[in-house]
Amino acid sequence: MTRHWNRTAIVFLVLAIAGLIGTWTYNVIAIIERRDFFGDWFGSGPAVGSLTMDLLIMAVAACALIVIEGRRLGMKHLWAYIVFSGLTAIAFTFPLFLANRERRLQQLATEKAEPTAAM
Repeated sequence: MTRHWNRTAIVFLVLAIAGLIGTWTYNVIAIIERRDFFGDWFGSGPAVGSLTMDLLIMAVAACALIVIEGRRLGMKHLWAYIVFSGLTAIAFTFPLFLANRERRLQQLATEKAEPTAAM
């Protein structure tokens, strides 16, 4: 059972549990208070807290992935994605990271294929 659990997997599992507990704490409050969940998003209430927690945990997980995966692939300036997510939006910087990750994967695949093509 624990054979495949490394530090990275445990970090993401802890974030997942925090996300579940954090969001559903507010969801339960909204249910108990019989709130208009979607209406609260545009006003005020427990649904806003749930959405905030949801986005916060997702943003932390995305930042962790940026650092872990970026280091694994030897990408540079990983700090910039995290800093600019606070200045712009994680909805911008995370997909930007994923795009550059794909570019890096393609670069590594090309570099790996080139020596065998020359032989």
